[in-house]
Amino acid sequence: MADLVLCEPIELYNILNQVTKVSRLAETNYLCLLDVRSKREYDESHVITARRVKKKANEYLIPESVDLECVKYCVVYDNKTSSLEVFLKRHDDNSDDDSDTRGGVLGQALGAAIECGRALAHLTHHPIHILKGGYEGFSATYHFFRTQKIIWMPQELDEFQPYPVEIVPGRIYLGNFRQACDPKIQKDLKIKAHVNVSMETGPFFVGDSDKLLHIQIEDSLQANIFPFLRHLCHFIEVHLGIGSVILIFSTLGISRSCAATLAYLMHQNEQTLKRSWAYVKKCKNNMRPNRALVAQLSRWEKIVLGDSVTDISDPLY
Repeated sequence: MADLVLCEPIELYNILNQVTKVSRLAETNYLCLLDVRSKREYDESHVITARRVKKKANEYLIPESVDLECVKYCVVYDNKTSSLEVFLKRHDDNSDDDSDTRGGVLGQALGAAIECGRALAHLTHHPIHILKGGYEGFSATYHFFRTQKIIWMPQELDEFQPYPVEIVPGRIYLGNFRQACDPKIQKDLKIKAHVNVSMETGPFFVGDSDKLLHIQIEDSLQANIFPFLRHLCHFIEVHLGIGSVILIFSTLGISRSCAATLAYLMHQNEQTLKRSWAYVKKCKNNMRPNRALVAQLSRWEKIVLGDSVTDISDPLY
């Protein structure tokens, strides 16, 4: 039986915005997002790509086309479940006697998402994620991911345009040049400052250059980001200090902007390249700074921590 884990809203947001050549939502076995609210609530609005789970005689019925055993992420949400504590305590207390865990009374005590997650856990070996704060919490923060659309055609998912991933909740995002040029994304995420780590230029904050840091380096093994790292961290700190939301981006949002983000996290949290790498990789699955940038980040680690701690000869880097 799979475990139940609490999924923070930022985690679901980042899951929804992963990309390979196209949005990962187009992959049939990538995400199964299940809504256990009433039909009326679901029809009014739900999270994009979510499917409604029906309940009949205390049994949750997932859509027939869903094979949970093959799905990487299964996320279940109700209106506002915020904790797994009651479930975990009850699960421990009844580890040898599961006779009362299917009824409606327990479902009301636990929350519909937890009750549903537990009922489906035997169908997969992957953890089942329970969305913290439920639909109310997620839609309050990410209102632009609400929809009434029920059926998504494969072509629509192929053409779905992801948002930048979220690195620091509500403060720092990581994306690509196209996203930086999209006025809707700027408005939805309340972006007020940009760090452009590419050769491209754009009409960003014309006449207000103090809100744009442009680090002009090529996407190549000759790229030298190291001389800019102190200024980069200072720029971000200043804008966070005045309440700005920042987008760090490069052409594809895979190499140079990821290196800049790693450098800032290492500096801000006084942590190793390895730890920062693991965190950004979790936020953005396809990040891959080139080897020259990784070597420069190793030098930066020595400045931040006083020593080179991370072994960058590991194939992981």
